[in-house]
Formats: sequence, C-alpha cells, structure tokens
Amino acid sequence: MDINRILTAVGVVVAIAGVFVVQVAPYSALVLVALGLASGFMKPTADISGRMAYTLAALALPTIANSLDAIPVVGAPVNSIIDNIALMIGGMVIANFLLALKDSVMPSSD
Repeated sequence: MDINRILTAVGVVVAIAGVFVVQVAPYSALVLVALGLASGFMKPTADISGRMAYTLAALALPTIANSLDAIPVVGAPVNSIIDNIALMIGGMVIANFLLALKDSVMPSSD
C-alpha cells in the first residue's frame, strides 16, 4: 500500500468521523485539506485532463450531494460526508495547481 492510498483512506475515515464524532467535527476541515495537500504534493497529477477531473469533482460533488438532503434520516449525513471528501479533493487540486504554477514559472532542471 503506497502513501497516497493511506492518505486517501485516512481522509475517508476523517470525513466520516467529522460527521458522526462531535469532538472531531471542528478540526475535520483543516485535517482534510492538509491530507489533500499532502497527497497532492506527494503524488501530483501530471496530465491536464486528470487535474481538470479533480477540479470538476471538487466543484461538482458538493452541489450534487445537496440533493441528498431530500432523503429522510440518511440524506444529511451522506451529504456531509461527500462535502468533507470534496474538501480533501480541493486540497489535492490546490497542491497540483501550485506545482503546475511552479513548473511554468521556474525553468526545468533537466
């Protein structure tokens, strides 16, 4: 199991715990963005289509998840879990953007 899978698994656990565990909820957004940043910096997405897919997922997931609130009992928690996962994806998008920006500003060392 590589580090990217471990960070993703920890992120999913934190996303779920952030919804159901009251003590974790205030810090879950910070932890999820930090995990996303770490994942994005450690294993950046090289191609533009992959970066665009992550950006689209970070933007679209919360919007689509809002429709789950109509489902009684489980809709709101599932919506919150998906919103939390989108926070982690947002951190990955920011890290990939910063690395792409660095590559376009600084010359290649090759």
